[in-house]
Amino acid sequence: MSEESRLIAGRYRLLDRLGRGGMGTVWRADDELLGRRVAVKELHPEDAGGGRNSSPYSSAAAPLREARAVARVKHPHVIVVHDVVVDDGLPYIVMELVDGGSLAERIARGGPVDVPEAARIGLALLAALKAAHQLGVLHRDLKPANVLLEESTGRIVLTDFGIAQLAGSTTITDGGSFVGSPEYTAPERMQGVRAGPESDLWSLGVLLCAVLSGESPFRRDSLGGILHAVVEDEIRPPAQAAPLLPVVLGLLERDPERRIGAGEAEELLRTYVTTGSVPLSAARPAPTRKDNTSPAPASPASVPDGSAAGAPALRQPVAAPTSGGRRRAPLLVAAALVAALAGAAGAAAVLFHGDDGSGAQAGPSRTAASSAPTARTEQSPANAPKPNPTVTVTTPPVASVKKPVAPKGYLSVADPGGFALAVPEGFTRSQDDKRVYYVAPDRGIRIGVRVQNATPDGSLGAMRRSHADGPSTNPGYRDGKVTPTTHNGLPAALWEFTWNGFSEAEGDRHTIDICWDESGRMYDVWVSAPVGRADEARRHFDTALDSFTPAG
Repeated sequence: MSEESRLIAGRYRLLDRLGRGGMGTVWRADDELLGRRVAVKELHPEDAGGGRNSSPYSSAAAPLREARAVARVKHPHVIVVHDVVVDDGLPYIVMELVDGGSLAERIARGGPVDVPEAARIGLALLAALKAAHQLGVLHRDLKPANVLLEESTGRIVLTDFGIAQLAGSTTITDGGSFVGSPEYTAPERMQGVRAGPESDLWSLGVLLCAVLSGESPFRRDSLGGILHAVVEDEIRPPAQAAPLLPVVLGLLERDPERRIGAGEAEELLRTYVTTGSVPLSAARPAPTRKDNTSPAPASPASVPDGSAAGAPALRQPVAAPTSGGRRRAPLLVAAALVAALAGAAGAAAVLFHGDDGSGAQAGPSRTAASSAPTARTEQSPANAPKPNPTVTVTTPPVASVKKPVAPKGYLSVADPGGFALAVPEGFTRSQDDKRVYYVAPDRGIRIGVRVQNATPDGSLGAMRRSHADGPSTNPGYRDGKVTPTTHNGLPAALWEFTWNGFSEAEGDRHTIDICWDESGRMYDVWVSAPVGRADEARRHFDTALDSFTPAG
C-alpha cells in the first residue's frame, strides 16, 4: 500500500499531505466508517515521546492527553477534534477539515489586513481562547500560521493545539527543547517560569500587530535578538496598529498581572467595531520599574490616531518573577535559554564542515549578501560568481534550529546558515557567498540551499525571472517550466529544467528547484544531478524538502 493511501486504525485512509510542521504532518483523509473527509495529524516520533517500537500507552500518552483536553473545547472558533488513535505505535489526531488557508498564507499572498478585519480576527480568537482557558487549556503557540480562514464562510478557526498544555506548563520541555514560536511567546514564558492564560493574550497582541503590519514587532535576525526584544527591548507597535493601540498596549504588557484580560480586550475591540474607534483613555501607562523609577505613561495625548506616523515605543524592562525572594535578570535567563538550545546542533555543523575545492568554509554564523532580484541560478560550487550585494541578511545562529528526524541512509544536519535538513550519508558541505551545498562523494549530485530576503513579487515572480535568465546562467538550458505550488501551506514555486552542465565531463543534468517565502525570508532548495540519476536525485530532493526546518 502506498504512503498516500495508508489506512490507519482500520478507518482513516490518508490521501494527500496538506502540510508538515515542527509537531507533525497533516493529511487530508477519508473517514471510511462515517463517509466524511477529515484532517489527520500524524505526530512525529520525537514529539510523541517515542517511536514505532514504543508502547502506545507510554510514547503517545502525553500528546493524546493534550488532544483529549483540546477535544473538550467546544466552540465555533476552535478546531473540532474528532478522534485520537494510535497506529503502529504512533499517535494520530483526527480533526475537522477546514476548507481554506491559514492567516499566515493570507498575509503572505495579499499583505496586511485592514483594522476592521483585524478587530474581527481578534474577537474570534479571544472567544476561542476564553473557551479553552475556562477548561484550563492553554494554546501556547498562537500565531498567524495556526489560524485558519474558512473560504466559504469566512469563519476563523484556531487550530494546532499540538503543543497545548494544561495551565501551569513551562516553555522548556524535559528534553531542553523550546516550546512555541519565540516571536509570539510571552516574556514570562521566555524566562522559563510557569505561565497561565495571560501568556496566550500576549501572543494575541503580537498577532494583531503582525496582521496589521505584515510582521511581528519582535522580528529579529537571530533567536538571541528575539529573546532580547521580547524580554527587555522597547516595544514598538507598528503605525498601522494606532487605531487599536489601547488594546495592543494592554496585551503587550510585560507584567502578566497588569496585562489586560480577555474580557477587557473583547470590550475594547467591540467598541471599535461598533463606533470605529477605541477610547484613548483606555490606554494604560507603562509599569513602574523595580528601581522605583517610572517611564513616561502612554497618556491619551501620546496615543496617536490612525493618521499618525507611528505608534510610541513602550519601555517595560521588568525583572523576572521572584522565587524565594531572589530576583533573576531577564537577559541572563534569555542567555541561558540560548545556550541550552545550542546542544547537538553545533556538533552536527562541525561534522559537516567541509571544503569541496572552492575554498568556501562554514562558520558558526555568517552574514549572507544578496542581490535579491532573482531567487537563484544553478551554480557549481567551484564556479559561483562573486556577489553583487545590495541587501544584507543576517542568518540566525544554529542554536535556533531544531534538527529533523532523518530516515535511514540520511543524516540530520543543523546548518550554520540558519536551517536544518536531512542529507544523504557521505555528502560533504561547502558554501559560497550566496549558497550552501551538500555534494555527493562522486560530486555527481548536488543539494543546494539559499536563504535571502523575500522579494515584492514573491517566490513565483522570482522563479519566473530565474527561468527567463536560464539560457544565460545554465549552458544548454531547455525544457524549463515554473509551476505555482505550495510548501507547508505557504505559496511556493517549482522550477524544473535540463541543461548541459558546466563542463563536458559533467554531461547533461536535470535540476529540481522549489522556492517559498516564510517569515520574511525566501527559502530556495534544489537538487541537481546527471539526467541518468534523476530518480535518485528526486528522492534526495523529497527528503531534503520534507525535513527542511528554517530557523525560528
